[in-house]
Amino acid sequence: MTTQEAATLPGYEEFAPWMLVEKRGNVHVVSINRPEAFNAVNEQVHHASATIWRRLTEDDDVRAVVLTGSGKAFSAGGDMVMFRRLIADPAARQYQINEARTVFLEVINFPKPLVSAVNGPAVGLGCSMALLSDFLVMGESSYLADPHVAVGLVAGDGGAAMLPLLIGLMKAKEYVLLGDRITPEIADKLNLVTRIAPDNEVLTEALALGERLAALPPQALRCTKVAMNMHLSRAALGVLEYALAEEYTSFSTPEFQERVAAFLSRSENKKS
Repeated sequence: MTTQEAATLPGYEEFAPWMLVEKRGNVHVVSINRPEAFNAVNEQVHHASATIWRRLTEDDDVRAVVLTGSGKAFSAGGDMVMFRRLIADPAARQYQINEARTVFLEVINFPKPLVSAVNGPAVGLGCSMALLSDFLVMGESSYLADPHVAVGLVAGDGGAAMLPLLIGLMKAKEYVLLGDRITPEIADKLNLVTRIAPDNEVLTEALALGERLAALPPQALRCTKVAMNMHLSRAALGVLEYALAEEYTSFSTPEFQERVAAFLSRSENKKS
């Protein structure tokens, strides 16, 4: 299915075709939907990622949510063509940075249970959203990665703010500063994953967790989740503000601009 052919649940048309919503049993499934680009985050996906959580919160029919990616990836991270546009347009860049703050806050403050079904690479913002979920199911060949620093960006939209709180400062530096991949086996050792499943059973496993969560008393579930997330949100917010401000500055550095240009040049050469 291409992005243009996608359909979504009535009431969620404004997020299509970039994010699709369907209901399976008692669980709402939200799919990042740029499969032809491995669900890389462009401006439209970024905006949908910032705004869909309020709509899901307001929908009384939503008892539990599974977040996944269409096709073979959860999300390949930031779209390099978008990065080129943001380098040239400081106003659009500032809007994107402000929206990145919104994504982080909306996901961490989302009061309903959220399960991420990581069906392939979960990179950059995709990695952050997966790790902010309540439960995380990883496919055997999937991985998490935060390559911000490696491409010349400050890790502003999640990694620097939350990963030290989840796995400790020393290990967080290894995976944020070096950008190394976190495989399912490593994620299990770091207590970052709920279940590891065969690649073709990731969504099934996530839906099973979603059904169990949807069956729980909603007020007790939601308020307990909010209380537990306060440990992370209250500690992360000051770091998030600093990191996002410095990420804005990173777009003006020659190191980042050279890496974006080199990536796009390689992509164009492959097409020709």
